[in-house]
Amino acid sequence: MSQERVNPSTPVEPFLWRAAYRTALGWSFSLFNAARLLTYLPTISAICESARSDQHSLLTWAAWTGANLTMALWLYERSARLNCAALINFGNAVMCLVTCGVILFYRPW
Repeated sequence: MSQERVNPSTPVEPFLWRAAYRTALGWSFSLFNAARLLTYLPTISAICESARSDQHSLLTWAAWTGANLTMALWLYERSARLNCAALINFGNAVMCLVTCGVILFYRPW
């Protein structure tokens, strides 16, 4: 994380707003991406109920799995610790992987 230099002639208020903005952004990211973990369930449920997955792209779900997994690893490496953002992206990777498994299980070969 970069350090912002404070210019003595610069009012302190913009820095307080920036800190509040960053806090709100962090909470928004966590909230929306945690909620996204639940949005995989309707797709998984629909595939299981219909016992067909030919309408779902395995390539797309595999790409999303890779994107979420590499983002989780990137966030972990950038912060040198396991943080909320990395955990949420790892959770999304797991849910995409589960969806891939369900697609494969119900794929008509």
